[in-house]
Amino acid sequence: MEALSLEELRAADERTLHFTPYGLGGAVAPEVALDFQQHVVAQYTLAADVAEGTRQRFEQLRRVHAYGLLCYDLFTMVSDAALLVIEQALRDRFIDIHNGAVVVQDGDGNEHQISATDYADFYEQYRKLRGRKIQMGPTRTWTPFKGMLHDLYTWARRERLLRGQRNRGREKAIKALRNMVAHPNGYHLTTPVDAAHTLGSLAEIINQLWGHQTPGGRLYPAPIDRRTVAVGWNAEGDKITICQAENLPTAAKSDEWEYVLVKAVFSPGEAEDPTLFEFDSLVENTTYPCDLLWGPGKQSQALVWLETNQPAADTCDHLDRIFLIRHHDGLLHLPMRPEIAAGLPATEHAGTWYTIRADDPRDAFSHARQLTQAAPQHTSTGECGQCSAATIKRGTHAQALAAAAHEGANVVPIRPPDVRTPGRLPRSIALQP
Repeated sequence: MEALSLEELRAADERTLHFTPYGLGGAVAPEVALDFQQHVVAQYTLAADVAEGTRQRFEQLRRVHAYGLLCYDLFTMVSDAALLVIEQALRDRFIDIHNGAVVVQDGDGNEHQISATDYADFYEQYRKLRGRKIQMGPTRTWTPFKGMLHDLYTWARRERLLRGQRNRGREKAIKALRNMVAHPNGYHLTTPVDAAHTLGSLAEIINQLWGHQTPGGRLYPAPIDRRTVAVGWNAEGDKITICQAENLPTAAKSDEWEYVLVKAVFSPGEAEDPTLFEFDSLVENTTYPCDLLWGPGKQSQALVWLETNQPAADTCDHLDRIFLIRHHDGLLHLPMRPEIAAGLPATEHAGTWYTIRADDPRDAFSHARQLTQAAPQHTSTGECGQCSAATIKRGTHAQALAAAAHEGANVVPIRPPDVRTPGRLPRSIALQP
């Protein structure tokens, strides 16, 4: 190893200077680079009730990240260490949830209570007892548990500490990256951008484990804001306009246009539902939940309605949504909300119904399509190992609704007006026998 002088150790690493607030480019002054790197990681904070050991490890990584100004290799070390901290967070939360007392089952089916101050203490006792299972989930089902990272993730999922069906795939990838770090097989170098990204993911995971969602988060976002939005289309149906309700008076459209007013995610520059132009009041086509408030009607009528009605803004949670999907006479119908499925006339109850949990209606529909085609490896019960959806129930209309209600979904029947935008998607597709 080449010995460095104190002066050389204090010198900024030239590679770090090229990462700037404006992207990768010409080198900036060391003071600017330091301020930028510290600003990037300062936005990642932990909730006040996070276990102290996990908090200290996280703060240690944020602090060391700044030293990447002097040694570029530290970004790789921070990123790798962050993946290892996830396991510590799971362990700390495990002990926290059980209040230091865990009931376990040994190989002979005998039950024991383990009292432990930390996870290492618990695991040592568990191993000596030849522990095989612990109770998980709302039903406290005895579930195999070996105490490794995979088992801790399974436990966190069963306890509903981690959310989102698409996140199951991301969590699997994070576990794989962690295993690569724990059992390295070569050299790698990480950028400041990647290191900060990993720290951000770590903060989201830790906060979610302690029941705190992240506003604007990438993995476990807090409920997103919705507001009143006008969606309009011309008589020919070949043009669509979308604007916030307060901008409707200046939309400069004649009364030849039809409008609906909906509660939707549409804040340009902040968060926008990219599928609002596919709105359908009876089936789920939009990325985020979208509710019909008024319409259809003319622009002047919409403005009159808005003068006497001022719907308040609200928020919606778009992870782990519950959808009902009907399969009947060779047709697979698009996903519905449980309350809309509950409001269907009796003539539309026939067929096989699927109650599916997914983050997006397209994920739910794709999964149901695979199930109807008996696609191999797509799980017909519970979490699917091949896609971002979970099957809660397959059965009759009444059984599907009962399953949705059991999961906490609203099943009070509603029957909104039949409204959809032009160029709309079909409400069902024919499947090959």
